[in-house]
Amino acid sequence: MSDRNWNEWVGRTRVSLDHADLLRASALQATLESPEQPLREGDPLPELWHWIYFWEIAPMASLGYDGHPAKGDFLPPIDLPRRMWAGSRLRFLEPVVIGAEITRRSEIGSVAEKTGRSGRLAFVTVKHRLECDGRLCIEEEHDIVYRAPETGDGPARPPEPAPRDRQWTRELTAGPVMLFRYSALTFNGHRIHYDQPFSVEREGYDGLIVHGPLLATLMVDLARRNANGRRITSFAFRAKRPVFADQPFTVSGEPERDEARLSVGDAEGALAMDGEVSFSAP
Repeated sequence: MSDRNWNEWVGRTRVSLDHADLLRASALQATLESPEQPLREGDPLPELWHWIYFWEIAPMASLGYDGHPAKGDFLPPIDLPRRMWAGSRLRFLEPVVIGAEITRRSEIGSVAEKTGRSGRLAFVTVKHRLECDGRLCIEEEHDIVYRAPETGDGPARPPEPAPRDRQWTRELTAGPVMLFRYSALTFNGHRIHYDQPFSVEREGYDGLIVHGPLLATLMVDLARRNANGRRITSFAFRAKRPVFADQPFTVSGEPERDEARLSVGDAEGALAMDGEVSFSAP
């Protein structure tokens, strides 16, 4: 374990500005094959689509070996190479309006290290508050996990089966073009999403990885398609295992009153991601 005291990083803040432009929103709408009418200026931005804004633009010389901006500026310089979006918890307070000026205020909420089955782990939670024309619209907690390099040693954790026979179901396959589009829309240079030799040989995966936030967006998209006019007020998700490009996966949901349980099952029927969504009263 590292003896570094990460308390000095807790409370560090950053403010980012952007414009909720129609072009990027329309590009994501086409990528997700949304059945809704084309978006227009002044429309509310669908939930989770704010992730296509606030690009982290870093010079090429400052990128890490994996394509991510190097740590040590806002995020702590944790000496573990593998990075994953482990989950998030969000509250949707007011709609983000397409065409509006948006501000994101970010703060390091916690940093913790521990030893797990796969070795050293570090967890960083970042808190975000997103404002649209001065109105607080979204509160979010984003969990990042850092891992040691994959060695292949030790027993693999048995996969948890994904729920079956749920009321809402959508079958999907995300190919390299869809992954490229989402990486471009989020300005995400992480090589596991487009560089197959890197993903397999350096990171130890079986192929290209479908973005965790893309899977989460598809879960919320399924809930929106079945919302019956209700507004989504909160969403939380946890990543369990990777989903690979060109392999089928299932997004499913089971509604109960003003909530729904959501999940992603991979090609083997294992649980890759689960979550919960809440709706406003009808």
